[in-house]
Amino acid sequence: MKYNEKNKILHIVHCIDTEGPLTEDLIDTFQRVNDVYGKAVSDIEATKENLKKLQDKEFDLGGYESSVSKMLAPKLLEYNNNWEQINNMLDDALSTSFRKSTVDDFGNGWTYSWHCMDHIGYTDNPRRKDIGFGNIFRFYKQKLKELGNHNDEINWHYHPLSFSRNPLQCATNYVNSFDVLLEILCRRIIDENWFPTTNRPGFHTERQDIHMFLEQWIPFDYANQNYDIDDGQLDLVAGRFGDWRRASSSWIGYNPSHDDYQVPGNCRRSIYRCLNVGTRFNELKKHHVESAFSEASENGSAILAFADHDYRDIRPNVDYVRSLVEDIRGNFPDVCIKFSGAEAAAIEHNNIISDSGDVSSLTLAIELELNKLKVRVESGQLFGPQPFLAIRTHDGKYYHDNFDVQIPGKEYTYTFDSNTLPLKAIKSIGVASSGRFGGYDVKKLNII
Repeated sequence: MKYNEKNKILHIVHCIDTEGPLTEDLIDTFQRVNDVYGKAVSDIEATKENLKKLQDKEFDLGGYESSVSKMLAPKLLEYNNNWEQINNMLDDALSTSFRKSTVDDFGNGWTYSWHCMDHIGYTDNPRRKDIGFGNIFRFYKQKLKELGNHNDEINWHYHPLSFSRNPLQCATNYVNSFDVLLEILCRRIIDENWFPTTNRPGFHTERQDIHMFLEQWIPFDYANQNYDIDDGQLDLVAGRFGDWRRASSSWIGYNPSHDDYQVPGNCRRSIYRCLNVGTRFNELKKHHVESAFSEASENGSAILAFADHDYRDIRPNVDYVRSLVEDIRGNFPDVCIKFSGAEAAAIEHNNIISDSGDVSSLTLAIELELNKLKVRVESGQLFGPQPFLAIRTHDGKYYHDNFDVQIPGKEYTYTFDSNTLPLKAIKSIGVASSGRFGGYDVKKLNII
């Protein structure tokens, strides 16, 4: 189909929760199952033979046979254990031949959105993850640069830390790990000249404090896991972690309510539905794809989004979704499919659905007068109520603070003094913000 302005568009958005290599030893696999199913599996010895029997439902588990088998599916235990394995996967997955084995209606091949996280603040590292600020971000940035993949995006992913800060435990709040979260953002600004516009929530989880944080800084949120049934297993049912039971099943997206992130309201950011592929719950199925095509036909635009992880092979998931799309696209001749990055899809889609009007790019200007930092919005609009301030001191510490608002949406100041930090202690200052309708700007000053 040749595109013209009368055609409707279904954006196909592949979000990858980009976490780097992961290793799980056999005994740890059994421990993970025991943590969920307890007495039903606690007496089963951790052996390869018993793993196979659990996968084949040969043990009497008091009714949990299918659930345990699903949790231990062989494809889910095939991890990329090191960067070499991930690199080998990417050499093929990012190749022109793989991307263009199916092309969209614009002649483009597959596009990936890499939502990169930092593994930081842990008390232990049993899965042997790559610990360090920016390690995963820089790996993917360099890989995409080497291969010239300009349509792929690097986006945002963060795992809130539990009370113990053990990475095997999940959390449902940001407030108990703000120190880690804020330092990651400060470093992304000052060290990487980057700021997030597009979120994939860790553990699929949002709660009120997370909702309020995102509402200040990040305009696009691929988070809604509303599903036809409560598809979770014992560790996931009844809204545990990724609670999207009250949210819409639409592929159009919505602006959330201040008091309930799951229902439409008057907040700034856009939340989009994003189901899973290649995992044990909330999997994307054919009827979901059909409904996305139908909504694109009815509304002029829709976003079919789905997520997986880079610590497993993403290529079978790409082939799976491509096959679903190919089976259905012929039934909707008025709908063009477009392989899009998550941010690019959101910007284009929102402009069609809501007619955003002036979407000028955000441009900031900063200057230091004596001990006062002055920030001015020169073009475009801030996404939130203020820019993000990042400070690095000469002793290598990173700080974040609020601005003083001089003209809302236009001018801001920050004073370095005995109540904050003395200017002589400062090495670098970074100021960043997402734009109201996407994009971002970063400005930095190095203090001599």
